Amino acid sequence: AEYDRLMRELLEIEEKWPELVTPDSPSQRVGSKPLSKYTQVKHITPMLSLNNANTENDILDFLQKIKNGIFELRETDAPIEIVAEPKVDGLSCSLRYEHRRLVLAATRGDGFIGEDVTKNILAVPDIPKLLPSTAPDSIEVRGEIYINDLDFIKINETQETLGNKKISNPRNAAAGYLKQLDLNAVKEQPLKFFGYALGEIDNNFASTQWEIRTKLSSWGFKLNEPAMLLSGIKEIMAFYQEIEKKRSTLGYSIDGIVYKVNDLSLHQRMGFTGKYPKWAIAHKFPAERAHTHIKKIIISVGRLGALTPVAKLEPVNVGGAWVSRATLHNEDEIKKRDFRAGDLVIIQRAGDVIPQVLSVELTNRPKDSSPFQYPTKCPSCGGPIERNDSEATWTCNAGIACPAQAVERLKFFVSRKAFYIKALGDKNIEQFYSEGLIRIPADIYKLEEKLSPKTLYNHNDSGITPLKDRDGWGEISANKLFAAIRDKKTITLNKFIFSLGINTVGETLSKRLAKKFKSFKNMQNSINKAISGDKEERQSIQAICGEVATDSLLNFFKNELNLNSLNQLLEEISIESEDVEAHKNKPLYGKTIVFTGKLTTMTRDEAKTRAESLGAIIGNSITQKTDIVVAGESAGSKLKKAERYGKKITSEKEWKEILNGKQYFNEYETN
Repeated sequence: AEYDRLMRELLEIEEKWPELVTPDSPSQRVGSKPLSKYTQVKHITPMLSLNNANTENDILDFLQKIKNGIFELRETDAPIEIVAEPKVDGLSCSLRYEHRRLVLAATRGDGFIGEDVTKNILAVPDIPKLLPSTAPDSIEVRGEIYINDLDFIKINETQETLGNKKISNPRNAAAGYLKQLDLNAVKEQPLKFFGYALGEIDNNFASTQWEIRTKLSSWGFKLNEPAMLLSGIKEIMAFYQEIEKKRSTLGYSIDGIVYKVNDLSLHQRMGFTGKYPKWAIAHKFPAERAHTHIKKIIISVGRLGALTPVAKLEPVNVGGAWVSRATLHNEDEIKKRDFRAGDLVIIQRAGDVIPQVLSVELTNRPKDSSPFQYPTKCPSCGGPIERNDSEATWTCNAGIACPAQAVERLKFFVSRKAFYIKALGDKNIEQFYSEGLIRIPADIYKLEEKLSPKTLYNHNDSGITPLKDRDGWGEISANKLFAAIRDKKTITLNKFIFSLGINTVGETLSKRLAKKFKSFKNMQNSINKAISGDKEERQSIQAICGEVATDSLLNFFKNELNLNSLNQLLEEISIESEDVEAHKNKPLYGKTIVFTGKLTTMTRDEAKTRAESLGAIIGNSITQKTDIVVAGESAGSKLKKAERYGKKITSEKEWKEILNGKQYFNEYETN
């Protein structure tokens, strides 16, 4: 309320005396109209990148080239003073101050021409909008826009709660938010700025790089710490190794160390190559590895009951991905490698995808460390666990009676290749399960009844808070979830079989079973006969499934808990039969549809699935048999070929109208 009162007062003053309006006024930053485009900015002094070093020898070569290039340094053994700073994994930005007021901000772009992001930068609280009188009248400050670790984690937690895709790393997040055309969206994001260098300046006020850092700090800029003055290769390598170990604790992402010659007079004398300055270099950390600590070791119980030891790590960016946990595989591996809570470890992403712990830094092991004790019972349900002699994994066979397995099965049920209820993310499932709102898949379809204000109105004593009133939710996001669930009450037979999460029954086998049995009723009847001892039925199933998958299939349908869950689910959904006759009544039956270009309101997989549900056949290329071409943004050669063949071309908007039944289908008859 106080803020609103002051804002109204400011607006009244600026309306009476418009000459008092300044570029950094809150009236110019809040609620501004989206920018139509970014204008180009030519850098007076190029914003060049840095040459990279990966080894100690690379750094020795860098130092030697400095000596070779400066006459008075050639014959001396005196070490060159170097400023070492963490290399921030963010977005380079240049800030131009005139009369000590921020007047222009630009991205690096290609180093010579960047994008004007001044209005967006005004929303970043870390950046001083007015410099003190001790600063030069005109100065260009350069640095890095970034998002710190905690804020990045919060952003992705929100993304997951809303059912949105997670952002891969802080740098991508910072770049995206900085270039938002909606300034209100930028204002809501936790962008920060480190200042570390200068561009054009009207008078020199410093003789060293270290002095520049000191001045920037005194003017209100945040600096990338820890930084240090170093002399000689031993000090440089010691600093590098220390920061590599500490990188997960800095609070922001770095991918190496930047070394700069401290003496600014040498900068001018050494100059630049066409790509980078000769007086600086970036000593990169291995992209796929990082040091971090194991906070604790937990046992994760999977969808099928497998007990997997997992290291919960201090979050660290590894090769562009945020890693906070890594598998330790099994009991034998833990004993062999002697992984313990508190250990400083080196991790990498195997194949640049799966996080794994490589080794332990034993010299850093805490004195009170003790070996990990593997559990003797299921940590989720407390039930017995077993391990076959031929296997390395302990297993809990409680099925959905085990809470951990039940939760994982629910996550699998709504996953992309199953029912694909995108808005129902992992965190939501865990929360709803912990509250007892969902236990089995059928409960998902009762969430609206349980959490909608309309149904809770007459049950004020229930103690249940409507979804729209919960933290992280609102009326729009709650309605989005309910609509997404309602939209996924019909599913094809093959996807339904896959969604059950039966061990060894994957996507391909689910399609084979659907093709064989045509309907779920037929499949269940055959399985029940096989369970009752009908050898012919078992052999019929085994002919397409194999012995192992057949055993899994029959065991699933023998389990009373599974059957109870299944029967309740069948009351909530409908399964589309694979019967050809049933498809003939669908509006797009027999039509071949090809999608081209980028779809902006649905994924390509979703578009194809919806088309198949209307009886269409999905084509990969344009032929004479193609009936409809759905063209998204930036459609290329397929669109040109479709035009050449005279095919019916439909926009994404028109396609959605078809899906929603708002267009007549007879206009899509084959030409």
